[in-house]
Amino acid sequence: MTLRYLLKLSRPRFWFYLAGPVLVGAVFGAERVDELLSLPTLVLFLYFLLPANVFLYGINDVYDREIDLENPKKEGREARFEGQRVVPIAVIVCALVPLAFFPLLPPGAWPWLAAFLALGAAYSAPPARFKTTPLLDSVSNGLYLAPGAAAYVAIAGSQPPVLAIAGGWLWTMGMHTFSAIPDIDPDRAAGIETTATLLGERRTYAYCLACWALSTVCFGALDTRLGALFLVYPVLVLVVSLTDVDVERAYWWFPAINVAVGALFTMGGLWLLVYG
Repeated sequence: MTLRYLLKLSRPRFWFYLAGPVLVGAVFGAERVDELLSLPTLVLFLYFLLPANVFLYGINDVYDREIDLENPKKEGREARFEGQRVVPIAVIVCALVPLAFFPLLPPGAWPWLAAFLALGAAYSAPPARFKTTPLLDSVSNGLYLAPGAAAYVAIAGSQPPVLAIAGGWLWTMGMHTFSAIPDIDPDRAAGIETTATLLGERRTYAYCLACWALSTVCFGALDTRLGALFLVYPVLVLVVSLTDVDVERAYWWFPAINVAVGALFTMGGLWLLVYG
């Protein structure tokens, strides 16, 4: 029962938001196919597949206990924290796990792991609690870029291109803020301020459009094919904002869309790796 609860708490639909970037970073950091099966890559993938999600969402649920009383998403698809002692214990354990594999990684990857843990904690936990500070709640979600950057460094031995970091960071900002739109009313009812509650639904769509458009430009500057792939996000937010599509319904499309885009991104990198 406890394991089942922790699995639900970890948001299985979103596992690949952390584990997927590891695959992307590894593919684009590698010079040979066999490097993709290196021990650092496998360890990073396994950590960001489950323990990192327990850490991230466990902290979120502990400090959002009162807020989530008004959140309809907790009624079925997500676990509702009700004071179970196992959750803070699991969060601490999952935060300490990287200490075991730090020696396997080059020093250049350490700041990315540290950034993930620091931003992951500061996003939900006081005194920072970025999630209740408009704009910082969005910017801090660059933490989702950290797994991919760490994997890239672990294989390439150097940092990712600046444009890739900028494009990925902007994408996470847009994705986070779009996902906050269904929470506007519950957050306002609970007195929580976010970028979405500050801007309101219509202007939040415009904010997401700007983030995703700039992300597309960054990726397009690296490779026009990447720009074309990421163009799907500005188009989607326009479709949702200009039609009668329910944003709460559209919100649940994105895990599948993100996995599909990530798969194409990764397959493109593999093609270049194998065939040059």
